[in-house]
Amino acid sequence: MITAAMELSSDFKVGVRTTDRRGFTAEELAQQCADKIVAVSDTAPPAIRDQALAYRARIEKLIELYLKQAVQSDRTTVYNTLMDAGEPKLAELVRRL
Repeated sequence: MITAAMELSSDFKVGVRTTDRRGFTAEELAQQCADKIVAVSDTAPPAIRDQALAYRARIEKLIELYLKQAVQSDRTTVYNTLMDAGEPKLAELVRRL
């Protein structure tokens, strides 16, 4: 019999983020993603903390760029699918989003 144990660190945190009557923006999602990728200790030396925060900001902007491109690409796919289905008016509404 094989058993496995999983230990969580003592600083394990759970967070919840919500929006009201909309989805998350690319900027909000990029910030959440960058928060997961780059974490900086409050006790880190100032030079290291500053460097990590600058890196995190660059990562966030890069993620935001690709999320916006993904949204635009998906809208293009939906537009073309609607055009192929003979729904040009609906396709035009999607294109204007």
